[in-house]
Amino acid sequence: MNILIKSATIIDTKSEFHNTTQDILVENGVITQVANSIKNPKKYQEITFENLHISQGWFDSSVCFGEPGFEERDTIANGLKTAAASGFTTVAMNAHTNPVIDCNADITFVNSKASNNAVTLLPVGALTEGSKGDHLAELYDMNTAGAVAFYDYKKPIGNPNLMKIALQYASNFGGLVCSFPQENKIAGNGVANEHITSTRLGLKGIPALAEEMQVARDLFLLEYTGGKLHIPTISTAKSVELIREAKMKKLDVTCSVAIHNLYFTDAVLTDFNTHYKVLPPLRIQTDVDALIEGVKDGTIDMVTSDHNPMDIEHKKIEFDYAAYGSIGLESAFGALQTIFTTKKTIDILTKGKTRFGLESTPINIGNKLNITLFNPDTKYTFSAKHIISKSKNTIFEHETLKGTVYGIIANNKVSLNS
Repeated sequence: MNILIKSATIIDTKSEFHNTTQDILVENGVITQVANSIKNPKKYQEITFENLHISQGWFDSSVCFGEPGFEERDTIANGLKTAAASGFTTVAMNAHTNPVIDCNADITFVNSKASNNAVTLLPVGALTEGSKGDHLAELYDMNTAGAVAFYDYKKPIGNPNLMKIALQYASNFGGLVCSFPQENKIAGNGVANEHITSTRLGLKGIPALAEEMQVARDLFLLEYTGGKLHIPTISTAKSVELIREAKMKKLDVTCSVAIHNLYFTDAVLTDFNTHYKVLPPLRIQTDVDALIEGVKDGTIDMVTSDHNPMDIEHKKIEFDYAAYGSIGLESAFGALQTIFTTKKTIDILTKGKTRFGLESTPINIGNKLNITLFNPDTKYTFSAKHIISKSKNTIFEHETLKGTVYGIIANNKVSLNS
């Protein structure tokens, strides 16, 4: 791959060219020259866009694509196309599939489907067999096949002894154990945050306590066992506080929050729109404020789109019976930019890589090119025309977002939006 990128503003705090506007010459996929102006005698492909900004490639720690088994929701091929168009050069794909990805052969299958693509797919294997929460899956075998973490997507591990054993066993090979933060016996049949809105609407509530008890339990287990723990998609102020305290104790714990839990409160549920039915549920403003502060001070290590395609048959029904989840890749950048500065947004979108075994690739001479191209200043109303996913269950429909993604260049491939 030989290209010349013209007049790009570089947003990369690890680059010597941070906050400067440069031409960038790339030969055989490697940055060979960065300067104010570079001529093009070899007639390489030139890449120019209005108000072009670039950063290190973005990473999403929690996406679902459906395949294998739920191809009607989306496929790996289209999911990676969606990720590229949304600015992500790497995504970690959950085992939210049928059958569940829980053995060496399953990881090998996913890797083969995602090979030779501009986007790098990191497979996350199930923590337990079939994600049923009864017996540990083949963690070490999946690790050798390329699994970067182990997680029963949106399914909490009810048995604390099983979680204890998982942390102990995975620590033998440096495996990352993920634990969904919900105590099901407290959550019961709840479908929305337990507060004024759910009471007024007659919806069964999921109290914040259901999340916080599970977080506290898992942190106690981590302190006892050692190992590496990741708590995906926290949603309450108390969870932030508990994880902040655990980090002060030097426990090896990280956590994430879904973008929609930073953007919305449960007040949007008034018309029973099932696009707003997500798990964990949308909480109240004090929770949102605490989550945003947790992102700013580093207590929350990464923000995820929590991209979860769901077919219309599972969404266009009564709120109580609708499936949880929203797609989020296409709206991630624009939504974050309504909350944070561009610099902070890029920091958020490039964090978390090392936790999942990736090295950062600063935009410096001699490094392979792995970048996202974007314009941070445009504003638009998010609608169906912006959706590339096969499923259209977006929580951000009709929201005013900020920033346009032009595409990515990674893995020696150029993937630009037309």
